[in-house]
Amino acid sequence: MARGKAKTRSSERSSAEEKSRGGRATPTQIIVGSERDDSGLSESVLTRVSDRLGIPRSQVSQMVETIGQVAQEAGDTDRIIEKHKGDKAALIQILLEIQRENRWLPRDVLMSVCKKLGVPISRAYRIATFYKAFSLTPQGRHQVSVCTGTACHVRGAPRLLDRVASALNINPGETSPDWRFTLETVNCVGCCALGPVIVVDGDYHGNPTPKEVERIIDSCD
Repeated sequence: MARGKAKTRSSERSSAEEKSRGGRATPTQIIVGSERDDSGLSESVLTRVSDRLGIPRSQVSQMVETIGQVAQEAGDTDRIIEKHKGDKAALIQILLEIQRENRWLPRDVLMSVCKKLGVPISRAYRIATFYKAFSLTPQGRHQVSVCTGTACHVRGAPRLLDRVASALNINPGETSPDWRFTLETVNCVGCCALGPVIVVDGDYHGNPTPKEVERIIDSCD
C-alpha cells in the first residue's frame, strides 16, 4: 500500500511539474513568439547582444547574416568537392560550380578548396583570373553584358551601353547597391549579325530599342 501511495504522489508531482512547465514559455518559445528582423533573431535578443558587446544592433544583425552566409557557402563548397571525389584534376569544374552557387569566388572559399584538394592557392588564382567565367568580387543576381566588339561597335554599341548603364544606374564593371545587377562589357558574344547585342542572364537581345531595354530590365526579379 505504501508503495502504491508513493507512486500516486510521484505521479501527481510529475503532473504538477508538467502543468507548471506548460504554463511558462521556454526561452525557445519566447524567441519564436517575438518579432524578428531579417537575421532571424528576435528584437529582444538583438538588443541584449548589442548591449553586452557594446555595438549597434544593426551591426549584430549584419554579423549574424554574415555567419549564416559563410556557413552556407562552406556547406555548398564541401558538397561540390565531395561530388567530384576531391579530385584535384577537377579544380576548374569545382570552381565553376562554386561560382554558379555564390556568383563569385571569395578568398576564404578558394583557400578552403585548395587545402582540401591539396593544390597551391596560386593555381586557383591563375585559373580565376584567366577565365572570364570567374569573378573575385561579388556579383549581382542578374548578369548584364553589352557586346562592344567591332561589329557591335559600328552598329551602335556605345549608345546601347549608355542606355543600359543609365537604366541600371551603374557603370560597366559595377554592381548595383541592392546586388540585383552587375553590368559588364564583352569583346564578342558570337552573334555579330544581331548587333548591337545585350545579354541578360544568358538571353541574347539584338539591337533593342530604349523601351525594350526597360522591358528586359523590368522583367528581372
